[in-house]
Amino acid sequence: MYPRPASTASSESAAVTDVIELGPGCVADRSLEWLVTNGRGSFASGTVAGPRTRRYHGLLVAARRPPVGRVVLASRIAETATVGDETIPLFSVRWRDRDHPIDPAGFQRLERFRLVGSIPEWTYALGAARLTKRVWMEYGADTTYVRFDVARADEPIRLSVDVFVEHRPFHETTAGGGWTMEVRPIAGGAEVQAFEGAAPVVITATAGRVEPRHVWYESEFLEAEEARGLDATTDTLLAANVTVTVEAGESVTLRIGTTHGDTDDALDRRRRRDEELVAGHDRAPAWIRRLVLAADQFVVGRSSEGRAGSTIIAGYPWFEDWGRDTMIALPGLLLVTGRHREAAELLSTYAGWVENGLIPNRFPDGEDTPEYNTVDATLWFVAAVDEYKRATGDRALVQQLWPVLVDILDHHLQGTRHGIGVDSADGLLCASDPGWQLTWMDAKVGGRVVTPRMGKPVEVNALWYHSLMVMESLAEWLGETERHFGEAAGRVRASFQRFWSDELGFCFDVIDGPEGSDPALRPNQLLAVSLRHSPLRQDQMRAVVDVCARALFTPVGLRTVGRRDPAYHGRYGGGPLDRDEAYHQGTVWPWLLGPFVTAHHRVHGDPDLARSFLEAIPLHLTEAGIGSVSEVFDGDPPHVPGGTVAQAWSVAEILRAWHELEPR
Repeated sequence: MYPRPASTASSESAAVTDVIELGPGCVADRSLEWLVTNGRGSFASGTVAGPRTRRYHGLLVAARRPPVGRVVLASRIAETATVGDETIPLFSVRWRDRDHPIDPAGFQRLERFRLVGSIPEWTYALGAARLTKRVWMEYGADTTYVRFDVARADEPIRLSVDVFVEHRPFHETTAGGGWTMEVRPIAGGAEVQAFEGAAPVVITATAGRVEPRHVWYESEFLEAEEARGLDATTDTLLAANVTVTVEAGESVTLRIGTTHGDTDDALDRRRRRDEELVAGHDRAPAWIRRLVLAADQFVVGRSSEGRAGSTIIAGYPWFEDWGRDTMIALPGLLLVTGRHREAAELLSTYAGWVENGLIPNRFPDGEDTPEYNTVDATLWFVAAVDEYKRATGDRALVQQLWPVLVDILDHHLQGTRHGIGVDSADGLLCASDPGWQLTWMDAKVGGRVVTPRMGKPVEVNALWYHSLMVMESLAEWLGETERHFGEAAGRVRASFQRFWSDELGFCFDVIDGPEGSDPALRPNQLLAVSLRHSPLRQDQMRAVVDVCARALFTPVGLRTVGRRDPAYHGRYGGGPLDRDEAYHQGTVWPWLLGPFVTAHHRVHGDPDLARSFLEAIPLHLTEAGIGSVSEVFDGDPPHVPGGTVAQAWSVAEILRAWHELEPR
């Protein structure tokens, strides 16, 4: 069972106990990234070393239509400290066309980097003086704070901080030539208006002087974008300069937001939120508490028909909320962490979006109309409702959702869009619509779906059987005697044997496809073991787990196809076409650790052994997105992380699996 929400915060501060620390030998690594969020889809992110490497990096990337419509408003700051007669740049920028590409290299002054709770913290050594910088966001507001503390100094430190802005969709870059923004002084700061009707950027400081500027800096080089085969330069506008003198024991805070406000207690509010998030998890190891904090970054608000609701951002820095990812992630992000209210809001939100028996596949970042090209997301919704019911016993919500659930099942039984429907010959669910990617293996190169999986995919039918069994159980629980789904479930269970191959010793990935049955060894069959209702025999379940352990398991996740398969790609990299070709053709996905660990425990019955398959994850928390779990890894050793640096279902499924096997 999942825990009830904690009513009080832990007496021991998360800001003190849950710390990741990197020394001077690591802080120059530009592949290490930090992230802070605000519960609206907005965020701030960058590299630990300082140089921006992605178009998505910025101090204020604001969701103008929460949780999407994200716009880079504040790009970065450039801080310089003067101690005595020495002026020391603390920032770092990489330029496209200069003799010294990283100029300046302020990371050379970094003594350490720490992630304290959810707050990234840099400490600079300035001779005998020490200066600390912290960055965080106001929860529920498009406001970023940057605080400087002088922990040690023999004499005052004079800080000069340049604030740079842009105003662009975060998937794009900026060409600033000829673009004049309005930068005007206000009381205690400056305000930037990029163009008429644009969201303002308000820059204030708790001390010192803020002076408007208007100077474009061109050709900032974004090396991670070049590695992804995309446009890799952007321009940014110096909009304001803050100068302040700070003595030992003093601090100054910059506030950068879309509204006017103050900084009173802002840092304390953030720390208290961290404490509340980890309350009730004091017996868990530090890396699990760290994932509980990471889980909060993905949970955001989304209104539906004028009502406040919740959803889950699939990954940072570039994903929106995807229906499939949201439902898979719900148990780990919201039920394991005791956030039952938000789970209820989320399920109600998505119930309001059901159309023709399907929940949306995703909400595109720049559009209002959701996309419904998914065969499995809706079945994951049914599974999420069942998990919520088991965690909370909330009969009222399940009763409210019951008509939607029945509508979903009826549409699947009768047939709905994209060729999704039950085959009357065997009761199995098929999905065939040429040119559409309908399963979670959804990469598309131009007009070609890389892994089309048309026909009857194995995990889809495992979910279909599970959904029918869940509906039969819910009907009994609610006293809904008019509908019976058990007979259909029994037929699916019998027909599911068609997936089993004695010759292979495991399940076909797809049956009844355009080219017959697909014998590729993929991890999708694990769901036929890990879901609570399995259509396989015990000996078959064990065989599936064992073959996946031998051929697909890596310390950071499972490969999406066996290494002997002709389609296997051992490296995930290159331009968009190269990455899409490899995305589900050997690339490792850490979210699959959840089903694997659950399935392993189910057939082998050894919780300690099953839990040991997660032992590499704590080490990963310091090698890409600090404190979070990446989207994918290379299929070949040493399994270099790739994709997004913080992925919702990666964090969620690891949390769920660990909690399921948590020592009591």
